[in-house]
Amino acid sequence: MKVSIIGGGGRVGSNAAFALQCAGLVREIALIDANADLAAGEALDLLHGAALAGDQHIHASDLAGAADSDLICITAGLRRKPDESRLDLINRNVSLYKSVLDSLKTMRLKTSCIFLVVSNPVDVLTRLNIEYLGWPAKQVLGLGTLLDSTRFRSLIAQAGGLPPTQINALILGEHGDTMTPIWSTATAAGVPLMKLLSPAQQAEIFKQTQAAGAEVIRRKGGAGYAVGLSIAEVIHSVTLNRQRILPVSSQMNGPYGLKKVCLSVPTVVGRGGVEAVLAPELWPKEIAGIQASARALEETWGKISGK
Repeated sequence: MKVSIIGGGGRVGSNAAFALQCAGLVREIALIDANADLAAGEALDLLHGAALAGDQHIHASDLAGAADSDLICITAGLRRKPDESRLDLINRNVSLYKSVLDSLKTMRLKTSCIFLVVSNPVDVLTRLNIEYLGWPAKQVLGLGTLLDSTRFRSLIAQAGGLPPTQINALILGEHGDTMTPIWSTATAAGVPLMKLLSPAQQAEIFKQTQAAGAEVIRRKGGAGYAVGLSIAEVIHSVTLNRQRILPVSSQMNGPYGLKKVCLSVPTVVGRGGVEAVLAPELWPKEIAGIQASARALEETWGKISGK
């Protein structure tokens, strides 16, 4: 399987490439970036560790080199400022994203190619990838709240002195200001977290989760490792047809009364991309939170689409 990372010279793209290299499951990794020297340098650094990691073909490429990809991961974009919401990025990033899609339109891409959108605001750009490029909705995924859910689980484990891998908890809705914590189904090795954490602890953990991205940006300039691992989780579910249920962004067609908008609900991810979208029974306030995300995202979509 060939994976092309557009924006592969940046922090997020290169960290995703490293996570993919460490797992050794994909055959080829192509790094594509507007800064060609940066992409070449990252590819060279990864290549130098190939003897200790895997036998993939890792190289830098121009955008035309993405044409034969099985999966195209787009991380290119301007970084969010510490005091800026992800949706504030819309005016700065849509034109950049459209220019990438315009270039891809001129190529003969594989009809089976899967798109993984990482650039922010990810939910809006996931919908743009479907509607502007005219690509099948089931073959377009946004990283969505998978990263938020990963942060959420890790912070729960830290607060409760529990193993992170045994925490099952979700953030759903928008990857942004209206994200919704799902406590109704949250467990630690099957034990409901409602029994292990006080309401005050729950509120503090969610507050930390909401602020996590901005805190990392403030302290080190941008997220890399956790988002790289999250990207690899999605790509590996596609590569191995794992059918994993992940909180990724996809286009809604009915769950919780939502249509057209892209946001995160539990989604079965396999070789075809979106294999199924699930709508588990949640508390009314959790469903209301997801629907609030949809309204906020529809408002933003209306501004960029003129609809």
